Amino acid sequence: MNDPYPSRKSHLKNLDKPRSLLERLTDLISPEPESRAQLLEILQDAHTRNLIDADSLSMIEGVFQVADLCARDVMVPRAQMDAINVADKPEQFIPFVLEKAHSRYPVYDGNRDSVIGIMLAKDLLRYYAEEEFDVRGMLRPAVFIPESKRLNVLLHDFRANHNHIAIVVDEYGGVAGLITIEDVLEQIVGDIEDEYDYDEEEGNIIATPDGAYRVRALTEIEQFNETFSTRYCNDEADTIGGLVTHRLGRVPHRGEKVQIDDFIFVILRSDARQVHMLLAKQLPFNMVSHHEHNDH
Repeated sequence: MNDPYPSRKSHLKNLDKPRSLLERLTDLISPEPESRAQLLEILQDAHTRNLIDADSLSMIEGVFQVADLCARDVMVPRAQMDAINVADKPEQFIPFVLEKAHSRYPVYDGNRDSVIGIMLAKDLLRYYAEEEFDVRGMLRPAVFIPESKRLNVLLHDFRANHNHIAIVVDEYGGVAGLITIEDVLEQIVGDIEDEYDYDEEEGNIIATPDGAYRVRALTEIEQFNETFSTRYCNDEADTIGGLVTHRLGRVPHRGEKVQIDDFIFVILRSDARQVHMLLAKQLPFNMVSHHEHNDH
């Protein structure tokens, strides 16, 4: 006998089927989603099922993270800003610009609380082409933002105003640091290639002219030990970046220094989640001995 309500039978059959990822996502993006945590849980489940790759999941998680972070969380602190004193002559600061290799520099007058503009490195070409070179006249306006400004709002402002750098100020109007559009995007997509990065072909450890070494944070401890005859243990971490993070008990900030045995590690690049690049410098034997003596 035919069922007079075939649609009811079909509906009951569907109740017995496991709900698909698409159906669960559809429920969550309905006018009344349950929670962001559940959405992330489903996305992580999608990664487990190989429906999205690890990079995609990481970027989605980064988008959520950007909404929770503010400028003070990722800014370059005032003390570590590569800034230029307007009173200096071009022949004084151009070598500094070449060394740091940034595209933009804050320019201050007197002290770092008095930022008067932003200098573009490319504008320095005019120094070699013009007889009269006026530093003040070539500066671009500086954008000032509070420490509490949310990164998602800041990213929107950067894009809308075609701006790439902002000066972060504290509640008293003093300069707390600076932040670039790259700093914000790195919270989403991970580390972006900059002056401290290099090609895969060049390896994980590169010597610098001053006797130090630029080391990728993902360099395995075993490789580092083989290169420098060190005896770092890989029980707590597999990589040099992990070793430094474990030693500090947190993700270090750019510019921080950590001594582990006879090496000083300076953080060249890191974000809120991990270290990306370090500068490693081996201490002379007498300095190591002195340090170990003081520790006892």
